[in-house]
Amino acid sequence: MKIDTNSIKKIAHLARLEFDESSAEKMSQDMSQILDWVEQLNEIDTENVEPLTTMSSEVNDMREDKIGHQLEHEAGLKNAPKRDSDYFRVPKVME
Repeated sequence: MKIDTNSIKKIAHLARLEFDESSAEKMSQDMSQILDWVEQLNEIDTENVEPLTTMSSEVNDMREDKIGHQLEHEAGLKNAPKRDSDYFRVPKVME
């Protein structure tokens, strides 16, 4: 599938991207190659292929949730470098 530079400019506008004319031509070629590759993938027969749910063959070893011993409120704050009555004090991350 061929993507022309006008389509690239429209996509760039929607994605709020800016690039010059030579970059638009390169982007047009690259996107055309990507879409050609996707078309090749669509030709593959996947009728009897199970959907992949994970890339790992590992199995999670789950344990049963049990109610157990919990720290008292004061004990949890005891070793905090900075605290404010009932809360941890942390550095400001947003202005």
